[in-house]
Amino acid sequence: MTAPIAPEIDPLALEQQVCFALSITNRAVLAIYRPLLEPLGLTHPQYLVMLTLWDHQKASAGQQKPLSVKEIAATLQMDSATMSPMLKRLEALGLITRTRNAADERSTDVQLTDSGTALRRRALKIPPAVVARLGVDMGELQHLHQVLTRINAAAVAAGALQS
Repeated sequence: MTAPIAPEIDPLALEQQVCFALSITNRAVLAIYRPLLEPLGLTHPQYLVMLTLWDHQKASAGQQKPLSVKEIAATLQMDSATMSPMLKRLEALGLITRTRNAADERSTDVQLTDSGTALRRRALKIPPAVVARLGVDMGELQHLHQVLTRINAAAVAAGALQS
């Protein structure tokens, strides 16, 4: 008895595309975040900026050392020009301050305000709520994060995100 021949996999089938899986997963996961971030008054990109600033503050042992717009953009792998409107909104919310760097007038420094620092306590509820809503085991999420980080590093090494 011979095994049935598997139909040839079409390399252009939508379901076979990693880009498609990433795209729809991105939209779905961001939809999970949206109602959780709404009470904090943040959009997902603003949340990422706040995470960057909270990480920096923690790494600086709580000292108020500023981060430049370029440093934030590099961390988030975003164009620094797209950061300005977002930072302007965070400043209007009273969560950050933006000031010209004294040593380099072309550079803008960003710092958390007391309100921005305090918002971190409320944001601590976000990650466990996301995990609960996704219904995925933490081990799976950590593995997914590792794989996505490797894919991102490979894409960057291959020239992705270069201006």
